[in-house]
Amino acid sequence: MTRDFDLLIIGAGPAGMAAALAAAPSGARIAIIDDNPAPGGQIWRDGVRAQLPDNALRYREALAAAGNIQLFSSTRVVAIAAPQLLLLEDDSSAWQARYAKLILCTGARELLLPFPGWTLPGVTGAGGLQALIKGGVPVAGERLVIAGSGPLLLASAATAKQAGAQILRIAEQARFGALAAFALQLPRWPGKLLQAGQLFDRHYRSGSFVLAALGNKRLEGVRLWQNGKVAEMACERLACGFGLVPNTQLGQALGCELSEQAIAVDAWQACSLDDHYAAGECTGFGGSELALVEGAIAGHAAVGQQAEARALWPQRRRWQAFAAQLGRRFALDPRLKQLADADTLVCRCEDVPYAALAGRSDWTDAKLHSRCGMGACQGRICGGATRFLFDWPAPTPRPPFSPARIDSLLQLADVPQTRPAEEPALPRARRGS
Repeated sequence: MTRDFDLLIIGAGPAGMAAALAAAPSGARIAIIDDNPAPGGQIWRDGVRAQLPDNALRYREALAAAGNIQLFSSTRVVAIAAPQLLLLEDDSSAWQARYAKLILCTGARELLLPFPGWTLPGVTGAGGLQALIKGGVPVAGERLVIAGSGPLLLASAATAKQAGAQILRIAEQARFGALAAFALQLPRWPGKLLQAGQLFDRHYRSGSFVLAALGNKRLEGVRLWQNGKVAEMACERLACGFGLVPNTQLGQALGCELSEQAIAVDAWQACSLDDHYAAGECTGFGGSELALVEGAIAGHAAVGQQAEARALWPQRRRWQAFAAQLGRRFALDPRLKQLADADTLVCRCEDVPYAALAGRSDWTDAKLHSRCGMGACQGRICGGATRFLFDWPAPTPRPPFSPARIDSLLQLADVPQTRPAEEPALPRARRGS
């Protein structure tokens, strides 16, 4: 089955939702593809214990009310079948989506760095802990340490406290001077200043990071570096995340250029590939506010509404300034590259230790000698880690982009590898600013 759309949006987080709603008044046939069961992305993730903000509920209601927007939940992009044709798979079937314009709103994932004991049961990512709690995992009464970097640590701690966990320590690797400089800038964004005040926890420490997770069959404690001293504390859970890595795999596979680790875009949120746009954290981390305005700009630009898109540029600049502060003040300490021991696993899927990778020249060399990145996650975890540890360039994505059924992949054999002859249904956006 092949479905045709004027505008296809990959990702139903804040950026994807905003893009669809901005484009909807044009009357274009719009589809949103998302691998989660409900729209909202990771930041507005649903679950039995999730408490969605009013803004998320308003966006969901607006999507449901738009007659020309179709939402395909629990649906994954498997492969690029042909130019402007994607192979998709849901829980029961596979189908193809042909599009005139595409907006990538693929978000970001946590950066997890290896350290001794990080594979013990009881150790998760900071955002991963939030997802588990929202999904119903009980943490009431458990002692919890949260470590890593960025505002997500405080948000994760707040979610855990609401669920009854006991917070022992929030270890932020950024130094006090960097955090103080960040705090002095927060009055420029009053909402963020208020949010920081609401989330602050007395167990928060700067210049602190995890050295090891302790335990035999599961986590029993954690060893921390705290401003020049080593401390150990017993705990049942450790949530550890070192910021975010943009999800650029599909953009790379399509041929979109990257800027550093993110998809490169111009003032209209247009990628280097004609008729392709990107918005939200796949273009760089900046929070939900930046994702919403970038998504709206991309949606307007994709349907030729240049004036509406341009009107949002000042708002985007405001949140880009906030994103720049985040990136500068929470830059990772180079000492984090030294956390892993020789036998610490870096690729958990294929049990590849640090020693097997330290002498390799790049990602391909590592794969050939160790199978690093060839497991179930296809390098999504170890890819970000090895880029930080060894300065390797991002691995080149290869289909299938996610685990897929054999009968889904067989559809690729029947797809003509030619571009559709008809002209795109939507006007082409001007490039440049």
